[in-house]
Amino acid sequence: MSTPMDAFDDARPVMERLDLLTAPVAAALREWRGPVPVDQVFHVDTDPERADTAVLVESYGAWLLELSANCVVVAAKRGGAVTLAGCLVLAHTRVDVNGVVRRHLGARKASFAPMETAIGETGMEFGGITPIGLPAGWPLLVDAAVVHAPWVLIGSGSRRGKLILPGKALAELPGVTVLEGLGVG
Repeated sequence: MSTPMDAFDDARPVMERLDLLTAPVAAALREWRGPVPVDQVFHVDTDPERADTAVLVESYGAWLLELSANCVVVAAKRGGAVTLAGCLVLAHTRVDVNGVVRRHLGARKASFAPMETAIGETGMEFGGITPIGLPAGWPLLVDAAVVHAPWVLIGSGSRRGKLILPGKALAELPGVTVLEGLGVG
């Protein structure tokens, strides 16, 4: 079986490339804990113009769509309170914001957070948001299919570059809840 690393000429251990990452992502990787060692996290340096999933898979191989996951920021509202959360699903699915997310967060209404909020609160670039390094205290909802994937290609916090790691490593991130059905076709 191919891994996402096979699509790129220069996949390196992420700790060799911390200078290419946003501050919150680099900090989270420096503090990495869990059963999957940080040396199993890789970085590929990609063109920022190819950061969006559709363009990325067109450029590097359509087969990457099955091995890619996207992280989005949602805003869940109940009364006057707003809860921001990260949601990670395989790229060929979409986040069930008004079903699974809304119910899990106990919200009356849930929607994608505005771009300004997502980048302002995460310290990451739009189109590169990753679950690694999200603000402390945020819920992180991860679809079970992502966790079961042997290798996953995700954002790096910036539009330049992607991270590749075993799906099971994502189940160990701070604030994570693994949910069946978070990503829907």
